[in-house]
Amino acid sequence: MRPTKALQTSLDIYGFSGSCFLAIPVIDLICNVPIFLKVMWAFSLYLEAVAVLPQLVLLQRTRNIDNLTGQYVFLLGAYRALYVLNWIYRFFTEENYVHWITWVLGLVQTLLYADFFYYYFQSWKNNVKLQLPA
Repeated sequence: MRPTKALQTSLDIYGFSGSCFLAIPVIDLICNVPIFLKVMWAFSLYLEAVAVLPQLVLLQRTRNIDNLTGQYVFLLGAYRALYVLNWIYRFFTEENYVHWITWVLGLVQTLLYADFFYYYFQSWKNNVKLQLPA
């Protein structure tokens, strides 16, 4: 049996991870750790914030969203939203708990899910298959 070509290059998008390095000078000014650790930390934060974009764009381009895929993306967003609630709780209950870069990037990632959440809840409420607008 021959493997089929599952990758559809017309639907792929690239280039988000390269833009993460643009924030390195800002991180360098904020932190007091060696530059290599700053670079790796900043890269991981920015990459995590935009890592879901290819998945969301692919879902929007294909418009055919399986039940399992929709639930997976929803749970990824819910996980990030719970992180935001955790940061809010820790800000009010712990002294000197301030992590602006982490907060801003976590909020950006959560906002990227907002459109998907809207259509997910609409399909769940109306008991129809999840479809994103093109």
